[in-house]
Order: sequence, then C-alpha cells, then structure tokens
Amino acid sequence: MFAENLVMIARQVLVLFILIAVGFACGKFGVITEHASKKMTDIVLYVVTPCVMVNAFQREFSLELLGQIFLAAGIALAIMAVSIGLVKLVFHDKNESRKRVLQFAVIFSNCGFMSLPLQKALLGEDGQFFGSIFVAIFNIVVWTYGLVSMSGDKKQLSLKKLALNPGIIGVTLAVILFVCHIDLPEVLDQSVKHLANLNTPLPMLIIGFYLSRADFKKAFSDAGVYISMALRLIVVPVLAIFAMAPFGLNSKMVIAFVIACAAPTAATTTMFSAKFNRDTELSVSVVAASTLLSVITMPLVLSLAYTVCPVS
Repeated sequence: MFAENLVMIARQVLVLFILIAVGFACGKFGVITEHASKKMTDIVLYVVTPCVMVNAFQREFSLELLGQIFLAAGIALAIMAVSIGLVKLVFHDKNESRKRVLQFAVIFSNCGFMSLPLQKALLGEDGQFFGSIFVAIFNIVVWTYGLVSMSGDKKQLSLKKLALNPGIIGVTLAVILFVCHIDLPEVLDQSVKHLANLNTPLPMLIIGFYLSRADFKKAFSDAGVYISMALRLIVVPVLAIFAMAPFGLNSKMVIAFVIACAAPTAATTTMFSAKFNRDTELSVSVVAASTLLSVITMPLVLSLAYTVCPVS
C-alpha cells in the first residue's frame, strides 16, 4: 500500500516539478524576466486565487458542510499554533534577524502556490475545498502574527491590510455565496473555473523562475537551512498526520492539510524579509533549498499519510 501510494503521489509531484523546470529554463534564458514574474504573481494573487476560492465553495449548502468548514478552520489554526510553539523551542539564535527568518520559514508553507494544485490533482474538488480553507487561515495568520514576527513591531498590524488581502476577499466572497445558496450563472461559473485552472501552471512557472536565480551552493552550506527544512518538510507534516489520525476526521481533509503542511517554505518569507530588512539572503536559501528537496520529501510524507488515513 505504501509503495502504491508513493508511486501515485510521486507522479503528481513530478508533474508539478516539470512545470517548475520549464519556469527555471524560462528564467535562465530570459523568457521570464523579473518584471514579468512580478506581474504573473499579481495575476495569481489578485485574480486566480480568489477564483480558486469561489470555485471551491460552489457546492450545495448543508449545515453538515458548514460544520466541516468551521472544524477545518479550527484544525488549520491549531496546526499553525503548534508550528509557532515548535520554532520558539528550537531556534535561539543570538542574531535576531536570522532567528526571525528561520522561524517564519518553518511556520509558513507554500500552501497556496504549491499545495492547491496537488490537492486538486490527488483529491479532486474536495481537496481544493479543504485546501482553500487552509489558505484562508494561512492568510489571516501571516498578516497578523507573521507580520509582527518578522517586523518585531506590533504597530505593523493593520486591519485594512488584512481585509484587502486577496485571499481573504476571495474566501469571504466564496463563503457568502455558499451560505446564501447562490450559484453563479453558467457563463460566469465557467469563466471562474477557467481562471481557477491557471492555479497549477502559473505558480509553478513563477517558482521555477525564482529557483533560476537562487544560489544553491550557499543554500546547502548553512546549518540553519537544514534544520528549518527538516522541521518544515518532515517534522510538522508528520506531527500533523499523527495528531489528526486518532479523531476519525474526514480523510480527504486530513490528506489536504498534510499536503499543505508538507509543502516547502512560502515565498512570503523572502518578501517579508526584504520588506523589514531581515536576512534576505538566508530567506532565499531556505525557500530555494526546501522547494528543491520537497520533490523527495512530499511523496514520502504523503504516502505515510495515505497509509495512516486511507482515502475512501
């Protein structure tokens, strides 16, 4: 069973990494430039991600499903809280800038760009549905705790920034449509689906571009990078598996959340690091190295998850 799951998941992860390789080649040959990658990122953040949210929640309303949404949100929040506690126990670097980057890198995974395509590929619409809930919680935590954690300044907290976050806007609109039993007209629904489908190729090309700019030699020569990768890629997702397994939860939700936990470090780590003058070079190293190694760790961790919590 483990071997069968490993082959199935490895194939899906390989598809994503082929797309990343295309982005890498485009970056090396100048087909995708820095300016183009930023514009592509804007398209994903402000157009594609909200469409993914709306599309995921276009399903028949029921109180049972609403209860699952609240349960899933609570579990996602608990996973984030445990991750925060874990990094505070592990990282005690005297260099404050370095410590904040390494902690941030473990707490926040690439649960949007990297996870949503894999959740949909392995679990279908249900996987994307639960993945969208995790992304919503991610956005709330990263723009509150994450902002204060990286900046070291509570004054950075802004209700306006949180409310205008495209992920929050998308999930708010999606939940309103779901709770009010509003189905999109067919023409609009098809348009949203087409835009949501861009969430697989575009983010992978963007990740590939940034990997083409990374210094892997430097990334793999830093002990802190290895520790953060071990926590991000193995410890956190494995803890999530065995924490959720005993409670008889929806198996697709468990697998979707493990995918989110097993994803490499979020690119937000570098963006926040640059914004608040932290160790940006270290942040790039962690993002690049964890993304590269995730091609090995994700299939292994997810195979374990499928073995512990089989999907019916």
